[in-house]
Amino acid sequence: MSSSTQPGHWDEPWYRVRTEHFEASFLPNAGEDLESVDNVDVFVDLKDGSRWSATIITLEQVGIIMARWAESGEVLGGRYFWCSDGLIVRDPGISSMTQVLTGLIESDEFTQILQRIDV
Repeated sequence: MSSSTQPGHWDEPWYRVRTEHFEASFLPNAGEDLESVDNVDVFVDLKDGSRWSATIITLEQVGIIMARWAESGEVLGGRYFWCSDGLIVRDPGISSMTQVLTGLIESDEFTQILQRIDV
């Protein structure tokens, strides 16, 4: 997997990261440590002009949410987790998530996983 990710920059409220394949616009919470982000919406603009979206969430954060729902009784007592454009990753952080997005592009799996939003 390529490590072509350049440091990102703030364009509030977005944190934008440009790679050789795409520009990703992450929407972290205000003041959130970028390398601790574990649940974030992202919009990805590919070089071909197409636009894609995902909610990237760590496996650990999914477990925390499901445990909370088990206590509150939501979603069948936390018995399942679902979101329409969800991408579950192992590691937190914008840089790690960007590496996953890059890997999905390089393995030709990107368009099967993210949701196209410009059609």
